[in-house]
Amino acid sequence: MTPLVLLPGMMCDARLFQPQIAALSGSRPLMTFPLSAQDSVQAMAAEVLSNAPPVFALAGLSMGGIVAMEVVRQAPERVERLALLDTNPLAEKTQVKARRGPLMAAVKAGQLRQVMRDEMKPNYLADGPDRGAILDLCMAMAMNLGADVFLRQSRALMDRPDQSETLKAYTGPALVLCGREDGLCPVERHRLMHELLPNSSLEIIEEAGHLPTLEKPDDTTAALIRWLEAI
Repeated sequence: MTPLVLLPGMMCDARLFQPQIAALSGSRPLMTFPLSAQDSVQAMAAEVLSNAPPVFALAGLSMGGIVAMEVVRQAPERVERLALLDTNPLAEKTQVKARRGPLMAAVKAGQLRQVMRDEMKPNYLADGPDRGAILDLCMAMAMNLGADVFLRQSRALMDRPDQSETLKAYTGPALVLCGREDGLCPVERHRLMHELLPNSSLEIIEEAGHLPTLEKPDDTTAALIRWLEAI
């Protein structure tokens, strides 16, 4: 059974995939990487490759998806299949880079909790009965990781490469998935990835925002199982 490597988003850890880990752990080996020690996407991907099995299935959400694309760029022969969730294949826009500077300065000044509360968390989720609990979990993950990780991950995202050519060249079974109400990585961006990937399916999760693994865990897990079982 091919191992599955899961890459979480910015300021998230394995808890981002907790429902999927619970559902899939009995059927295949699972690994997660926190992406917390490096300050470039290239170095994050190299670290994943140095610790991952020789051949594996790879799923990443948000920043995890960005790193997953770089893993494929560096070693496509090791990635049997690829799932990109609520992510972005393009380099960061100038105006987004400009907004990161003040956020990084605030975090350096000891305001990580405020930045997560006011600038990032409101953009994450669709309205739903579990929104409060999921936001609390997001805050817990961020505070556990801490300010230094925020700064390293911010630098990595600012300088990330465009991966359009990487996706065009990847021929393994691919899943492109997003929440219908994702305001950070909209549906249109996922349609683009679906068009770039020659062997991909597109799944849009209704009533979910940027974190469908937690907002709609059953629907997301079902889509991942279909992808893992695709021939």
